[in-house]
Amino acid sequence: MGNSNSVKKHIEHAEKTGVCQLSAMGLEEFPAQLLKLSGKLRTIDLSSNKIQALPEAIGNFKVLKKLSLNSNNLPMLCDSICKLKKLDTLNVTDNRLSRLPAEINLCTSLKTILLSGNRLQQIPPQLSQLKHLDMLDLSNNQIKEIPVTVGEIRAVEINLNKNQISAIPDCLQTCPRLKVLRVEENCISIKNVSCQVLSSSNISLIAFDGNLFTRKDFQQLEGHDQYMERYTATKKKFD
Repeated sequence: MGNSNSVKKHIEHAEKTGVCQLSAMGLEEFPAQLLKLSGKLRTIDLSSNKIQALPEAIGNFKVLKKLSLNSNNLPMLCDSICKLKKLDTLNVTDNRLSRLPAEINLCTSLKTILLSGNRLQQIPPQLSQLKHLDMLDLSNNQIKEIPVTVGEIRAVEINLNKNQISAIPDCLQTCPRLKVLRVEENCISIKNVSCQVLSSSNISLIAFDGNLFTRKDFQQLEGHDQYMERYTATKKKFD
């Protein structure tokens, strides 16, 4: 159940700072005391607990910017989380999620979404409506394909490592801001790597180790020279 005195002290501190740190406290449910601070908290960290559900009142945290719920036992997120208009970072890594709320796109300020280590079987299409998205981590799920809707996602980096994906499709060339694509440890064959993505996209780094082709196979694809031009130009910026 967690140390109630320690939890109380953390919550009292959070009332003054707007930042609530309650990670690894043995909590089995969302602390009811936090609901009284819904108009003050900008950051809530409940990571590494045993929480199985969020209260509908989570939608009342109108100034909340960062919500960390990684390493809990959540099978779903309640619909009211979609009311968090100022939320820019959502970390729900290592839970039991098989889907996101249908209107998660209403969290219009989201920049970082971390969904690694869940049970997602598809990339939620509503993510393509998030205009400020920078980082999307969907690694270590059960995703089998990259759908056409991904071509509209505005993320700078998409991590799809450790899934069951069989192709890098043409639609990725239309991602307006995508620079980094991670697809390591999937089941992609060289014939299913889009040459258009290599020649015509904005992607400057494709991490592909652990698939069904070699680096030499990749180097022989049509469009590889154009891809390497982008890769080299980006690398020079950071050297």
